[in-house]
Amino acid sequence: MTTTLTDLNAASRDAFVAALANVFEHSPWIAEQVAMKRPFAGIAALFAAMKGAVERAPAELRLALIKAHPDLADKAQRAAGLTADSTAEQTSVGLDRLSDAEYDAFERVNNAYRSKFGFPYIVCVRRHTKDSILRDFAQRLPNDAAAETQRSIEEICRIAALRLDQQVDADDKLPVHGRLSTHVLDTHSGKPAAGVAVELVELAEHGASRVVVRTVTNADGRTDQPLIGGRPIPIGTYELIFSVGDYFAKREVPLSDPPFLDRIPLRFSVGEPESHLHVPLLVSPWSYSTYRGS
Repeated sequence: MTTTLTDLNAASRDAFVAALANVFEHSPWIAEQVAMKRPFAGIAALFAAMKGAVERAPAELRLALIKAHPDLADKAQRAAGLTADSTAEQTSVGLDRLSDAEYDAFERVNNAYRSKFGFPYIVCVRRHTKDSILRDFAQRLPNDAAAETQRSIEEICRIAALRLDQQVDADDKLPVHGRLSTHVLDTHSGKPAAGVAVELVELAEHGASRVVVRTVTNADGRTDQPLIGGRPIPIGTYELIFSVGDYFAKREVPLSDPPFLDRIPLRFSVGEPESHLHVPLLVSPWSYSTYRGS
């Protein structure tokens, strides 16, 4: 359920706390601490106050906040019931439908991490793919407890920012979304290529790759909506597939049989989830090129 910042500023203390109780997982004390700081001029000010409450909290309370989070892809915890927010977050990256090999991989790293640090591994999964989560596990496991405590708090604040963005409407916005877009230029005719079928695939090392979106370019050679928008672009490797053979055939451009270029795959990686990444295609029946745009 969403609410407005205006309504939150005017709400009773109890209603304010109830609305924001799970922005930080199972930790309503954060909303309780900032309720007295109202009114907030914008959502950025509200989030800064909530983040400040976490940063000023004593070590034992910060540790309790970390331990309030579930393990990732844990079948027993999922069966027992996660919060609605945690369920949606884990589902968004496919942690509810892993292959047996992927479940085994997550179980191994979860156990190794808990064994070393005594608290669950936490990452903002909306910013990741399954592969990048497993890489992040491996990169963080050699850290010491102090470093991982701080990193866990940073990731919790990223999770909270995305939850707050989803729950509260305000005039300002938190910088939590990225944008992935494309366009196709027909260099044979010197015009935007309309009607090119485009498929975006999230590639996976440990399980099945996943089609993110299928769409068609419009009269400007672009897609009506971003390939990914209104959310972070998950860290990972992707492939954009352009069906240019059909496009040129429909325009009665002379082609070889079979066409020299039919389905063109462009493989690229994302490392900045909140960035604007533009991946265009410049194509003729015999050649193509691309570049990193923004």
